[in-house]
Amino acid sequence: MMSKNVALVLSSGGARGLAHIGAIEELLAQGYHITSIAGCSMGALIAGVYAAGKLEDFREWMKTVDRRKMLELTDFSLSLNHLVKGTRIIEAIMEFVPDMPIQQLPIPYCAVATDWKAGHEVIMRDGSLFEAIRASISLPAFYEPVQRNGMILIDGGVTNPIPLNRVERQEGDLLVGIDVSGHDYGAQEMRITHYSMLSRVSSIMIRQNSLLMAQLTHPDILVDIQMSSYGTFDYDKSEKLIAIGRQKTRKALEDYQR
Repeated sequence: MMSKNVALVLSSGGARGLAHIGAIEELLAQGYHITSIAGCSMGALIAGVYAAGKLEDFREWMKTVDRRKMLELTDFSLSLNHLVKGTRIIEAIMEFVPDMPIQQLPIPYCAVATDWKAGHEVIMRDGSLFEAIRASISLPAFYEPVQRNGMILIDGGVTNPIPLNRVERQEGDLLVGIDVSGHDYGAQEMRITHYSMLSRVSSIMIRQNSLLMAQLTHPDILVDIQMSSYGTFDYDKSEKLIAIGRQKTRKALEDYQR
């Protein structure tokens, strides 16, 4: 009999990571049981909210996020090393997802970040859930880094954008990865500017790291969601992104079951 237990891993990807919600919903609708979960950056946020049992509340809250609300949740900073403090958005989510020790979550959870000083991956399996999430989403030069135990923590996507090798697995669990780090470059026309050059270079590096991780770990199911129409900050398009995640996951599950 085919196993229905899943160790689930969610990639980085900015707003495209909202597709993870649809992926989770489709897995559950088809009778899969998520026994553990890990994530990076936006994947760490969605994974943490799911592990805390608040994914439906988060989805409903995301429906209220438009461009105006995004601006209200953006606490700009005068610092030389970041543009946004990142406190306001976390506090808004904590209004309906209370912080708790990771060890007390109903299922095993981990998030990954990057130690800017040492240049290596940091795996967070204990301590404050929201400190782990906040560290993992700390997009370099955009969000304020998190200082913890002498480390300066930035976005986990720098070192391990889809931590397939970090999720806790039980015997018989299917290893399932949802990768939203890819861009459909063939469908894009991009004018070369300083920003577009740096943005694309970063995206290419993250994508190559995620492909390498999949080659090293051989997940049972890998849902590869490449997008051309949605960018890093399209948080006001949550329902469309969730629908894409659900559709792509349904197709991947059908292929696996055949």
